[in-house]
Order: sequence, then structure tokens, then C-alpha cells
Amino acid sequence: MKIVDTFKKVFFPIESPSHHFSMPAIDTTNAEIDNEAIDKIDDVEKIFPSIDVNMEYIKVKYNLLINSDIVLREFTLTARNKQYKAFLLFIDGMINMDLVNNYVLKPLMLKNVANSFDGNQNQVISEAVTNNITVRKVKRFDLKDYILNCLLPQNTVKTKTDFKDIFSSVNIGNCALFIDTLNLAFDIDVKGFQTRSISKPENEVVIRGPQEAFVENIRVNTSLIRRIVNNENLIIENFKIGKVSQTNCVLCYMKNIANDDLVAEAKYRLNNINIDYLISSGQLEQLLEDNSKYSLPQIIATERPDKASTYLLEGRIVVIVNGSPYALVVPAVFIDFLESSEDKNIKFQFANLLKLVRIAALLITLLLPGLYVAITSFHQEFIPTELLFAIVASRATVPFSIIFEIIIMELSFELIREAGLRVPTPIRTDTGHYWCFNYGTSSS
Repeated sequence: MKIVDTFKKVFFPIESPSHHFSMPAIDTTNAEIDNEAIDKIDDVEKIFPSIDVNMEYIKVKYNLLINSDIVLREFTLTARNKQYKAFLLFIDGMINMDLVNNYVLKPLMLKNVANSFDGNQNQVISEAVTNNITVRKVKRFDLKDYILNCLLPQNTVKTKTDFKDIFSSVNIGNCALFIDTLNLAFDIDVKGFQTRSISKPENEVVIRGPQEAFVENIRVNTSLIRRIVNNENLIIENFKIGKVSQTNCVLCYMKNIANDDLVAEAKYRLNNINIDYLISSGQLEQLLEDNSKYSLPQIIATERPDKASTYLLEGRIVVIVNGSPYALVVPAVFIDFLESSEDKNIKFQFANLLKLVRIAALLITLLLPGLYVAITSFHQEFIPTELLFAIVASRATVPFSIIFEIIIMELSFELIREAGLRVPTPIRTDTGHYWCFNYGTSSS
């Protein structure tokens, strides 16, 4: 019973005692925003025209009193000699501060030729003179168009009317510009967070092929595919998966090559994934499979852009997840897992020979342990006499059966592989030096 109790304590969680905390009552009679207002404001979707209401809502949603990396920069915007209250919302560490200072704040705050005209002056679109009569076509002053066309020299600027869209953009490294009297916000792309540079593939090494691998940045990965495919028919569609994480994913396919039914099925599966968060492509692979109970892989996972591009040009679909250096290729057949990227860089005779070698290695890996047990235990007549005597002599002092030895051998290989992958490098290095030292001492 003690062993059973110990096992339960180790592998089953123990319910912790509940603690009750009480907070002192706070007088909210004179507060500007009470609890009822906060509860109502949580259901807001559209941006308000009042900048003060937008600011209070953002402060509540982002918990600005305790969040240290959320920046809300207030300033006064000058447009046509009129001043408007405005503020920027961004996350420190995820934006390029030079872009924000020089191409967002500086044009909006400083007075220059573009924003020093009279506020009542309309924009002249066209002008024509007929019989000494001048006809001008003018456009009334619009603050939104004026900011987009005259005051923001940034390349990627979009207008959003929902708080949900603004928060999603800010969370991935953009900044949001709110201006008084406007019931919208400007989504400005100023990403500047650190990412891993493009390096060599680690698991799919080739000799003559390209030496570039996918990284964790989804836009870098799509650019790698664009450079290789180099065709306007390449379609890259965006998807967001996860109710909490809102992970960006892209679906890549060739419009003029891929089957329309296959593309529709892939979109249907991506749009109907109902999970809270998605972190890696391995999770998405399990969600896209036809039947997760099968042990055989049904989707190809590759870290090579050239391999993914080859499958695209063959009519397949590639799915890339932001934050994962692996791309998923669907659909996959059995022979795809016996091919290598190196096969396309050598002559077909050698490629076919290598494929036959891989098939033979697969059969040996799957069938050799079972064949060894069957022959040594039940069909000894297949073994040459001298080899049979050697096997019997070697097993004379072994107290275990052959089947038990095979199971121990398979478990040992799995333990060695797992230790080689999971054990930290300094520990592996120190242990290797220790073994080499002991071996050299005993030999001498």
C-alpha cells in the first residue's frame, strides 16, 4: 500500500487547500470609472470618437498600472493649423523606435509645410479655364485622408474600426494611432523585434542543394518561398488560429496548379480549428490529420524552403505557422518519406539506387527483430549449424529469453536517442571526456 500511495503522490496532483482573501472596501463614489462602467466597457468592439474614452478603455484592457512594457504616448497633433489630442499605443521591445520617432511622431507633432495651411482651405483636385472663367473642383477637408496622404510617410498604414483588430496588430509589433474626433485608429507597421537569422538546415542536410532553412519569422519564411517559386500565381493567405493566442498562419498554393477541392478542404480545416492557443507546427499537424490514431505520419514537415517550393510546384499545399521553423506539406504519400532533397541534384540512376537502399533499411528496421526471434526460437533449421552452435553457446549463461532481450535492446536504443536529444550539451561533453579518460587509463 505504501508503494501505491507513493505512486499516487508522484503522478497524481494533490488538491491544495483553498485560501480566501479579502480586500478592504474602496469608496468609488467620486471615481471617474466605476466597476459597472468597466464591466460594460469590456463588451465594446467599435472605437469611440472620444479619445478620452478610448484611452480609459485601453488602460483597462492592457492593465497599464502593472504592465511595464505597454507604452501609451500622448501628444498633440497639428493638422491645417488645428490641434487635436492623440496618442500612440505600442509594446516596448517589439517595435523599431527609430521608425516611430522619425516617421510617425516627428511628422505628426512638428509644424511643416504640409500641416500649416488654414483649416478652412479645401483641397483643389482639378482646375480648368474656359472663356476666362476658372472652374475648380475642390474636396472638403477630411482629417483621416489628410493624415494618410500627407502626414504619415510610413509605407504600411491601415485604418481599423474594431478594438479587436487593433489589439491583434499591437500584440504582433505594430503601433496604433488614436486621434480625437475619429472613430477609427491607424494601424502602422513598425515591427523591430529581434529574430534569428537564416542559417543552414540541421536535420535535412544536403551537399549540392541550397543551404537555407526556415526561421521563426513567418514573413521571412514566405519571402524565402517567393524567391524560389518566382511566380505571380503563388497565393499566400493569412489565417489566425487560437482564441487566446491568435497565432498567424499562412496557406500557400499555386493557383493554376493546385486542385481547387484540395485548397477548399485545407481552408475548411484551418477555419474550423477550435482551440485556445497554437504554439508550433507540430500541434497544427495533429489537428489537420485525417485520423490522429495512426502512428504513420500523414503530413510532411520540412525545414527546407526549396523542398517546400518543389511540392508547391507539384500542386500541393504548404502551411506555415508563425514561431515555428518547420513548414507542413499536404497531402503526403508513403514514398515521400523515403525521398531526399539531394535526389533532385543527382542523376536519376543514383537517386533510384539510394531510394532502394532506404526501402531496404526500412524493411530491416521493421522486420529484423521479429525475424530474429522467430528463427532462433521456432525455426532453427534456417540457421547454419556452426552459427547455431555459436548462438547456443553465447546464450548458455544468459538468464533471459530472446524476446525479453529484444525488448530491452529496443528500449535501450530509444533511451540512447532520447538522451542524445534532451541532455544538455555541457553535460554530454563532460561525460564524453570522462569516459574517454577512463577508457584511456584502463587501456594503458
